[in-house]
Amino acid sequence: MERAGKIIGKMRLKAVVAAGVKTYQLAPRAWTAAVGKTIAAHSRPAFLDGNTLIVEVDDVIWMSQLRSLEAQILSRIGKVVDAQMIQRIEFRIAPPRRRPGTASAPSRTGAHPVDEADSIEDPVLRRVYISSRRKETA
Repeated sequence: MERAGKIIGKMRLKAVVAAGVKTYQLAPRAWTAAVGKTIAAHSRPAFLDGNTLIVEVDDVIWMSQLRSLEAQILSRIGKVVDAQMIQRIEFRIAPPRRRPGTASAPSRTGAHPVDEADSIEDPVLRRVYISSRRKETA
């Protein structure tokens, strides 16, 4: 974990507070400062419920590891924000994040685009499908 003092200096939290950021908005920002980039990549503060910070984690392994570090994390967060603001951390398994998808170009056979009607083996049904598709798009 990175030293909280270094990160706080980089983040200039005093300037953030002076800019009018509410304390409940500051708690999530303090998370990365308290746990470091590696842990923050696998956990994210969801919201502040009273004085309990709800943190979503990737899986049960991360949840178990972070529960064992809760006292240390609370101590580090207390150095960043008011110690009374967050007195407990609740870890929850987050729904899996969707990875960014990639667009794929339709496959082409020769110079003609692939037609989904080509996958219909019965010639009569294929013609009925093509005819109804034309009526629908017209």
